[in-house]
Amino acid sequence: MSDLDLDELRSELDDYAQPEKTGGRSAREERIIAGFEEIQRFVEQHGRPPLHGEDRDIFERLYAVRLDRLRALEECRSLLAPLDRQGLLTGAEVVSATSVDAMDVDELLAELNGAAGAADITELRHVRTSADKRAAEEIANRTKCEDFDRFKPLLAQVKNDLDSGKRQTRPFQTMAEIKKGEFFIVGGQIAYVAEVGEEFTTEYDRRDSRLRVIYDNGTESDVLLRSLQRALHRDDVGRRITDPVAGPLFAGEAADGDLESGTIYVLRSKSDHPGIAPHRELIHKIGVTGGKVETRIAHAALDATYLLADVDVVATYKLFNINRTRLENLLHRVFAPARLDLTIEDRFGNPVKPREWYLVPLAAIDEAVERIRDQSITQYEYDPRAAELKRSIQS
Repeated sequence: MSDLDLDELRSELDDYAQPEKTGGRSAREERIIAGFEEIQRFVEQHGRPPLHGEDRDIFERLYAVRLDRLRALEECRSLLAPLDRQGLLTGAEVVSATSVDAMDVDELLAELNGAAGAADITELRHVRTSADKRAAEEIANRTKCEDFDRFKPLLAQVKNDLDSGKRQTRPFQTMAEIKKGEFFIVGGQIAYVAEVGEEFTTEYDRRDSRLRVIYDNGTESDVLLRSLQRALHRDDVGRRITDPVAGPLFAGEAADGDLESGTIYVLRSKSDHPGIAPHRELIHKIGVTGGKVETRIAHAALDATYLLADVDVVATYKLFNINRTRLENLLHRVFAPARLDLTIEDRFGNPVKPREWYLVPLAAIDEAVERIRDQSITQYEYDPRAAELKRSIQS
């Protein structure tokens, strides 16, 4: 359970212990009412109040503890009495708050299946939160993918790539790995993120998006990004599937614990600027990214970094087992003598001097990448007059 989940649980139980009385309903009172309404929905579904007992579902036992607590506190009974259409607050002997506090610990610690030693309710670690439950339900709630013929060859190719070793699986780590076009293994099936909806902010001020996920059994789910994230974390065999690699570029083989991976990209500007257009074939932007190059350049025409113009991707090089920042710094240092000396105005008329554009032919960039791969790059420097890499005098 995450720190946020513990905070939510602690806050909720604090609500029952310390209700506030004000002229109107406070946020705390609203939470108490919401918690009581969950119990009421349970009663409507099952035809009885929630009960204690080791043979009961974890959520029923939590509802039973909550109901006992509400019954024990006069302030809560006064607040909820007008809403108690099922007679839940008077349907059992009212117990003292002291006995309820003791029962909270005993009842809920039983859910730890023998994990003794927890001092209070906030130390629970194996109780699924409502968010975890929703995540599991969303992943399980799949429908038939009506246009599966579009995705079937793609998913089949991914499976073949895994079998041949062109793709690898890695432990899932962060939400940032969930992007359009990425593949995962969750619930024993290959999952493809086909669409990512508009980002929005949840009630807890956390970023989220709605995804369309296609599974290799011909089903799909309309799932929240954070729900997929939780499902991958909770799945002992949940994995991220890497992009295909024809052959390792910077190391013999990628493995768990490798340094961050990414892509070297080379861009060519479509700008009509008089300082760019005449030399377009020689002016290139060289960068490194850990995400999709297409995403990186999506708004190039609005960004002075990209010379306020659309760009063409003229070359990419997959990499792993190397630090992206250090690699980018190395490439920029090698080609520093050929850095484009140009100042343009951004959309607001402010002068900007782009620093990642170079007057260098693509062939020289190809050679630089190869020399990074065989680790001989330290013996070379770029000669802008000859437009090529030359062995340095020091070597």
